[in-house]
Amino acid sequence: MTTLRIALRNYADFENALDEQARLFEVLHPGAHVELVSVGIHELHDSALTDGGLRDGHFDLALLVTDWLAEGMESGALENLQPWQQRLPIHDWPGGWAHSLVKPLVFGDKLSALPWHDGPECLVYRSDLFSAPERRSAFRAQFGHDLAPPATWQEFEETARFFTNPNERLYGTVFAAFPDGHNTLYDFALQLWSRGGELLDAAGCPQLTTPQAIEALEFYRRIVRDPAMCHPRSLELDSTQSGDLFLAGEVAMMANWFGFAARAGRAGSPLAGKAAIAPIPTGRSSPPVSLSVFWALAMGAGSHHKELAWTFLRFIATAESDLRMTRHGTVGVRLSTWRNPELQASIPAYREIEGISLGARQLPVGPHMAAFASIIDRVITRALGTSDATVAILEEAQCEVESKGVRFP
Repeated sequence: MTTLRIALRNYADFENALDEQARLFEVLHPGAHVELVSVGIHELHDSALTDGGLRDGHFDLALLVTDWLAEGMESGALENLQPWQQRLPIHDWPGGWAHSLVKPLVFGDKLSALPWHDGPECLVYRSDLFSAPERRSAFRAQFGHDLAPPATWQEFEETARFFTNPNERLYGTVFAAFPDGHNTLYDFALQLWSRGGELLDAAGCPQLTTPQAIEALEFYRRIVRDPAMCHPRSLELDSTQSGDLFLAGEVAMMANWFGFAARAGRAGSPLAGKAAIAPIPTGRSSPPVSLSVFWALAMGAGSHHKELAWTFLRFIATAESDLRMTRHGTVGVRLSTWRNPELQASIPAYREIEGISLGARQLPVGPHMAAFASIIDRVITRALGTSDATVAILEEAQCEVESKGVRFP
C-alpha cells in the first residue's frame, strides 16, 4: 500500500470535496491510499512551507492559497510540474481553465501547482430582502430612491444601515476582520483599488500613505466598528465564519468570496434561491474591481511518491471530478464546470463567475507576501482596536515596510 499524504485547510467544504476525490481515486488505483491531514490555516502554511513538510517529503501534496506559491517556489519546497505535464499531460491544460487561474501558477517556465477551488470576490446579497415590497417601500421613503445592490461605498453604507435590525437578528453587512494574514489584506486591497489607488509604486514598493489608502482605512474602521451597520462579531471572524453568518440569514450583504453564493445555492440551504451576486462597490468615479485569490494543489519537491502524486493531480483535474466537487459547496475551476447548464440552473451565480474571474485583479507576487500580510494585519488590528489616527497608523506601517525591505520586483 502506497500512501499519499495531503495537507489541507480544516474547512468542511474542502474536507468533504477532497475526501470524495480521494476515495474515488483509491477505487481506481488499488494499492493507493490517500491520507488527508486537515489543519488550521496558519498551521497549514507553517507545516507545509516554513517547517519544510513539502520539501522533506512529510507531505506529498498540499492545498495552498496562491499567496504562498512564490514563497514555495523560492524556497524549493514545490515540485516544478511542467516536466510532468510534458511527459503525462493533463487534458486541455491550460486552455480548459480561465487565464486568470493559470497565470498566478506560472513562474517563468515553471508550473507551481494546479487550481482546485476558485471564488473571486464579489458583492453577495440576499435577493429576497432586496426584492421584498415592504422593504423597498420603506427604503424609498427614507432615501428617495429605489433599493438595489449598492454600486458605491456610500450607497453600501446607507444600505447596510437600513437593513440592520438586531431585533430581527439581521445586520446590514459583515467583514472578516480577524487578523489571519489573509482577509484583512484582501479587504484593504479592495478598498484601496476600488478608490483608484494602488498597493505598489512603479518600483514594486508598497505605498501605504496615499490619499486613497487613508480613505480606504478610514472607511473600513468606521463601518466595521459600527454595530448599526456591521455584525458586531466581525473582529473575531475569518472569511469562512463571516460567510457562515450570511448563510445563517444574519447578514443582508457582504463583500466576500463567490464560494458563499455557491454554497447558498445548494439544495437544502436555507438561502437556496435567495442569494445573488453583483460587482464590488467602488468610489464615486472608479470602475468596479474584484480580487482573485484561490486554492491550488501543489506537489512537494521532497515527495517520495511523485509518480502517484501526479496521477492524483491528473485525476482531480478531469472535467468530471471538477464538476462533482461543486456538490460540496467548493467552486470548480474548469471553464466546462462554470458553463455547465445544469449547474447554472441549480446555482444561478455560476452564470456570473467567468466574467468576474476574468476581470479580477491579482495581489503582488513575491516571497515577501507573508511579511507584507503581517504588516497589514497589524494595521487593521490597531485601526479597529484603538483611537490612533489613521495617518499615523499608516505612516508607521510604511516605515516598517521600508525597514524590512518589503518589495515586489
